[in-house]
Amino acid sequence: MSDNRDDDGPAQYASPPCFMHELDPAYQMPLSDWTDVRRWRKAERERLIGARLAVSADARAAMSQRIGEGLDTLVGNVAGLMVSLYWPFRGEPDLRGFMASINARGGRTALPVVIEKGQPLVFRAYAPGDRLEKGVWNIPIPAEGDPVLPDIVISPVVGIDPSNYRLGYGGGFYDRTLAAMPFRPLVIGVGYELQRIPTIYPQRHDIPMTKVVTEATGA
Repeated sequence: MSDNRDDDGPAQYASPPCFMHELDPAYQMPLSDWTDVRRWRKAERERLIGARLAVSADARAAMSQRIGEGLDTLVGNVAGLMVSLYWPFRGEPDLRGFMASINARGGRTALPVVIEKGQPLVFRAYAPGDRLEKGVWNIPIPAEGDPVLPDIVISPVVGIDPSNYRLGYGGGFYDRTLAAMPFRPLVIGVGYELQRIPTIYPQRHDIPMTKVVTEATGA
């Protein structure tokens, strides 16, 4: 999961072969400076959000349906489990139908709430039909609801790399939240196949997803 904290230094990479850029035109020199990584992440974030918004609403709805089916297969019996999801934002997969099905099958659901910049998220219990209010970026959040600790955290991604490191929106909320939790939940990143990228240039504060589900893995 991505973060923009300036006090974290860059990850270390081995030196690439001197002529790799000539052998493979797609080869990109690893970024080692945190300022360069931050600049790259910002540009990649904008590109990926633009790419998913360019997909038609009908196509995104169909992909969201397949992602929900994939999550259903992965999670299995939800009875007695607390599952944190999210309210869809800027073309993210819409999993509100899957959220309703969790509650219908004996599970419970929650939504993440930003309390303060630079601090962990709080998960607040929510079921479809509960009252909502506007939170950060005008994303709906539960108006009431007890703080909870989810067994499963389903997190939307802006980008995802082969090691399941998540490129997010740059606030670092999910990384801080997972690091602060008293236990590690099952963390599932969800997104579209078009959001797969070779690397996010992970830093030492980045925490990888346990699993990733897209419309392809969910089919």
